[in-house]
Amino acid sequence: MDLPGADREALLEQLRQKLGEECVDFGLPPEQLQEQIALCDEALLEKLLDGGRAEDGEIAALAARRGLFPCFFGSGLKLDGVEALLEGLDRYTLPPRPGADFAARVFKIGRDAQGNRLTYLKITGGELRVRSLLAYKTEAGEEREEKITQLRLYSGIKYDTAESVSAGQIAAVLGLTGSYPGQGLGAEANAAAAVLEPFLSYRLLTGPGVDQALLLPKLMQLQEEDPQLRIAWNERSHDISVQLMGKVQAEIFKSLVLDRFDVAVELDAGHILYRETIADTVEGVGHFEPLRHYAEVHLILEPLPRGSGIVLDSVCSEDELDRNWQRLILSQLQEKQHVGVLTGSPLTDVKISLAAGRAHPKHTEGGDFRQAAWRAVRQGLMQAQSVLLEPYGRFSLAVPPEQLGRAISDIRAMNGSFSSPEDEGGLSRIEGSAPAAKLGEYVSEVVAYTHGRGRFSFRGDGYRPCKEQEAVVRETGYEPGRDLDNPADSVFCAHGAGFNVKWDRVPAYMHLDSCLKPAREPESIPAHRSLSIDQRELEAIMEREFGPIRRPLYTAPRRSEAPAGDTRPESRPETVIVDGYNLIFSWESLRALARERLDLARERLMDMLSNYCGYTKAELVLVFDGFRTPGNPGSRSEYHNIHVAYTKDGETADAYIERIVDQIGKNYTVRVVTNDSLIRLSALRSGVLRVSSEEFGGQVEQVLDQIDALLQKSGAMAHKARVGELGPLKEDPNGK
Repeated sequence: MDLPGADREALLEQLRQKLGEECVDFGLPPEQLQEQIALCDEALLEKLLDGGRAEDGEIAALAARRGLFPCFFGSGLKLDGVEALLEGLDRYTLPPRPGADFAARVFKIGRDAQGNRLTYLKITGGELRVRSLLAYKTEAGEEREEKITQLRLYSGIKYDTAESVSAGQIAAVLGLTGSYPGQGLGAEANAAAAVLEPFLSYRLLTGPGVDQALLLPKLMQLQEEDPQLRIAWNERSHDISVQLMGKVQAEIFKSLVLDRFDVAVELDAGHILYRETIADTVEGVGHFEPLRHYAEVHLILEPLPRGSGIVLDSVCSEDELDRNWQRLILSQLQEKQHVGVLTGSPLTDVKISLAAGRAHPKHTEGGDFRQAAWRAVRQGLMQAQSVLLEPYGRFSLAVPPEQLGRAISDIRAMNGSFSSPEDEGGLSRIEGSAPAAKLGEYVSEVVAYTHGRGRFSFRGDGYRPCKEQEAVVRETGYEPGRDLDNPADSVFCAHGAGFNVKWDRVPAYMHLDSCLKPAREPESIPAHRSLSIDQRELEAIMEREFGPIRRPLYTAPRRSEAPAGDTRPESRPETVIVDGYNLIFSWESLRALARERLDLARERLMDMLSNYCGYTKAELVLVFDGFRTPGNPGSRSEYHNIHVAYTKDGETADAYIERIVDQIGKNYTVRVVTNDSLIRLSALRSGVLRVSSEEFGGQVEQVLDQIDALLQKSGAMAHKARVGELGPLKEDPNGK
């Protein structure tokens, strides 16, 4: 009541309009007060008319059931009306009825002069004794059971110790290491969450000789004591940031640090705490495969309504990825605060669903999936339509009518919206919402231009799209590609070494199909084949890759009749797909040659495989990796009787072979030759045969030995024929 222009009757009238006619001035003379109280309750009115009066207990009961609102007027600055207020609280409130079970509410965390951690409790039920065990959960959800080592009853800075405290008492407890303000203990529930959250972040500035890393643990004590104070440590810049509500709290924070720790600190100008979300559904893919590690993850990122936060789900079949791996991926996604790609602000209002994943039976570790999953989120965000969100506040502003125009102009300048003005006890009131950063400092302006007559308040109203997104992003200067803590690229392996693939090219290298692509047409790329695949389909695939198949102009006649009753399927030629460099570096003779001349090793391999195919009648595709050859367009050619493919720049032999195998589908006349575990996994998934480079090398050597033996035998027979030891050579039944 010490503000200029304060009017007791006008204020009471505003209260009655806002809260109800049950608002009564308890500063009235006793007889007038009795009359006003009686008007709020029929029973008390009849009692008053019969010559009685309302007793303190009856008034307290009426107030407790919200039939009466006692109003006291005064000034704390001048100590005017304070005693009347305290007396009214004592006379007209009903003490709660505590239960028999222990219950308490934590309302403050502090420390004494010796640095002991104090948990201040309001006991709301039962009894708490020294040395008793108290079970509770920390703010992070960790279950603890700790012993109460001391109970203190404070009066100012002095205190007395107690053996026990009961309902209605306030005590400071020693022994609890994980309690937090607002926590309910025993039978008491937690308090409601804070209405406002900090929306400004300030960088802490310290003088020379102050190590911020050593100061951090001390500041974390202040965070324990005030839940709305947020302290963060930046690992890259090695400095501290503080999240606050505005200038007033910033000044209090600086004063508190100086008083408690004797350290003078300053804060920079501060910046708004933005958040980011997405406006479309995308698939994010991540792959992590350095040497002897393997994990691949596919995630679906979908936008959610405002205020939903991050929601995790799995739509991946357990036949494709084991349940334990899926649970691990979801837990690892939850443990990280993912940031957007516009300003590096926290991600929100997004549903992340695990759609597919792959593990290696030998090389996959838990940390591999963490890397793959985090990269998948980031890769999805790089593709998505990102939206920058800023904090909004819902406000109520009441000003004298002559200053309503100024108020409306201010709100519009803030990019805010508001309702039609309403009359409220001689003031014009408008309500609406606006960016919280601009509302935070507006209260001082209202007090100034209304000379204390205006009233302004606001509360958090969530996050909404920023109307100045382009300007904010440009000013921030965040470059997602340089954020080493949040990479979007993936790591693949070739020839025993890992290599990095940029985020926009990652999908072409993935070992699993996209989860958002439409289903493939069965005519073009069959998903599943029977063992009786038409050989013409296999030939068609080879023709698409290498052109028309050359056939010999003349072959010896073959008998096509099958013995009666023979039901065996017609034998078909085998198709072999070979990873060229993998084979070269797996065979000792070729590996030694490759150290001197790689081109000669390639030619030697092609000659050996050509002889192998000539003897076995197999169709062979030899693939060489041209991934690291800048500008290489790739090529397809014929070398005698085998197909030779050089992959183009940016395409690995692994990816090419996997694509061919996937097109062929399930066919036991096709073999893939490689030691690469991922190609072998792909072959297993597609349904073709797999063989290691060493095993195939043994087969080739065996065939070459047979060819040598035939040549030697043919040479000996020809020599005998020439000297007359044999008659004329005859064709054997097999045409040889």
